[in-house]
Amino acid sequence: MTAIPLKFKDPVGPLKPEKPAPKWIEGTVATPAGPVYKASTVLSYRDYREHFRCRVSGYRDNFTIEPGVYAVGSPDGNSEVFVSANYKYSFDLLRQALHGLDGWILALDTKGINVWCAAGKGAFGTVELIKKISDCRLASIVEHRRLVLPQLGAPGISAHQVSKNTGFKVHYGPVYAKDLPAYLAAGRKASPDMRTVKFTIKDRLILTPMEIIPAMKNYPLFALIVLFAFGLQPSGIMFGDAFYGGAPFLILGLSAVLSGAFVTPLLLPAIPFRSFALKGWATGLLTVFAYHKLVAPSLVSPLPLTLISYIFFPSASSYIALQFTGSTTFTGMSGVKKELKYGIPLYITSIAVSLIIMSVYKLVEWGLL
Repeated sequence: MTAIPLKFKDPVGPLKPEKPAPKWIEGTVATPAGPVYKASTVLSYRDYREHFRCRVSGYRDNFTIEPGVYAVGSPDGNSEVFVSANYKYSFDLLRQALHGLDGWILALDTKGINVWCAAGKGAFGTVELIKKISDCRLASIVEHRRLVLPQLGAPGISAHQVSKNTGFKVHYGPVYAKDLPAYLAAGRKASPDMRTVKFTIKDRLILTPMEIIPAMKNYPLFALIVLFAFGLQPSGIMFGDAFYGGAPFLILGLSAVLSGAFVTPLLLPAIPFRSFALKGWATGLLTVFAYHKLVAPSLVSPLPLTLISYIFFPSASSYIALQFTGSTTFTGMSGVKKELKYGIPLYITSIAVSLIIMSVYKLVEWGLL
């Protein structure tokens, strides 16, 4: 199949004549179903910059590509078809792994969600796969009837339904896209190592900014509430009291963010308990204990404030750690729902109890109780 100019009619897949082609597109490839975009297998500086932005901001929420068929290399009717999500980070890892190979990429409409998460939500699923095979006229593009799907997408796919409705047979590739060349060289056979999810400390460290930054967005509001609570006196707001009394809670607030969003993910396998909520609570509790014993051992804190520190901040750490379930394969959707079912009422209770204790403490401080 030969490359054709970017002017075309009745395009198949993601081509939109009224829009400029993305920067990572090298041209188009003619197919019996119509022209499709040819994606570069070499990532640019722009691609890496976008990946970084995904790690540290909400940029990832709209980091998508148009669903449909893409070509890599110089594919023909016998080239493999690789199925992916329309989350561009996932798509980029796949096209990069296919450098030097010829193939087709079928990007499903997963609403910009990665393969594993989309499979759990049903977006990377049987219905969407069947629909895309039909919409993109895949049967006319390739002569064989094989699809290579990522292993982590298996929970959302019913292989026999796909075969029954489209004639395409599903083959599950390795966990990591980088292993695809070896997988193909072995005749589409995956070794045990290719089937193993390796969620290493490096992998977890890379993901921590995605947890820390959203949590820190709420910190200014928390700090304002703390300063107001400690500074509030019958005569008005006392700034000295606000900063002197509120400083320990401001420090503990930061420690709760770091223990839940950084320490817990980093030490995930080493922390007892299967529950992410309990893992985060344990690290939060240790952080509060360390603060009282190591950071401010000579500071005599009133009993009500000490109680609040041991009730509220471990719970905050627990809640933040629970957000990490969306970034790991350590748990599934049913596990997350179970944790939320029991965790949310406990979080609300810890906030309510802390507010009651603080209210009583302030009333006593003012001489009203």
